[in-house]
Amino acid sequence: MPVRPVTVVTGGSRGIGAAACLRLAADGHDLALGYAHDRAAAEDVAERVRATGARCVTVRGDTSEECAVERLFDIAGAELGAVTGLVNNAGVTGPLGRLADARTEDLRRVVEVNLLGYLLCCRRAARDMAESGGGAIVNVSSAAATLGSPGDYVHYAATKAAVDALTVGLSKELGPDGIRVNAVAPGIIETGMHAAMGDPDRPARAAAGIPLGRAGQPWEVAGAIAWLLSADASYTTGAVLRVSGGR
Repeated sequence: MPVRPVTVVTGGSRGIGAAACLRLAADGHDLALGYAHDRAAAEDVAERVRATGARCVTVRGDTSEECAVERLFDIAGAELGAVTGLVNNAGVTGPLGRLADARTEDLRRVVEVNLLGYLLCCRRAARDMAESGGGAIVNVSSAAATLGSPGDYVHYAATKAAVDALTVGLSKELGPDGIRVNAVAPGIIETGMHAAMGDPDRPARAAAGIPLGRAGQPWEVAGAIAWLLSADASYTTGAVLRVSGGR
């Protein structure tokens, strides 16, 4: 019987992370679902994952904290087996607005979660995967990395540009260890993130400026993530796959 891949998904309780969990479960992955706050939402996704026949553990923690990242991977390894995949997805934007008006605590939080958290997760995944013979990492970036997001959140865009650089550099560093590192760069996707930043109608309003004429759906990003983790992408590393409707 073939060994099932074991994948850690951070920020797996909602939005793109939840959609990725469900798609990966359907593709035969067992999952460690990391989440920050909403236990009920995480358990709901986990139950839907288990309904596919996949195993799933939920682990609460803040990925900007080293001890939380170590605990997430420790539990994944102990309960599911050697980790073969990472979806680095947990992220925050802070309130919408100009950089000149941003609070220092919001800037710090965005950098700590979106960049330091990704670095900590990639570091642990690199160690584990090198020891077990290889694996694949998918970082969730953003089209904001190249658009800059002026007037909305240039600080968020800056962290996502850093994620793109991390992806390219780490792919070259880890290639000899049999570890592939790629990223997806979603455009405007219909998730709860927009309400959290204070603008729930943003996807509908932005549709006119998107060549495909609409915002994306989480499952459309999840499909790209699943492909990058799959054997079909076995010769793909260092790529940033844009899933943005042409924007």
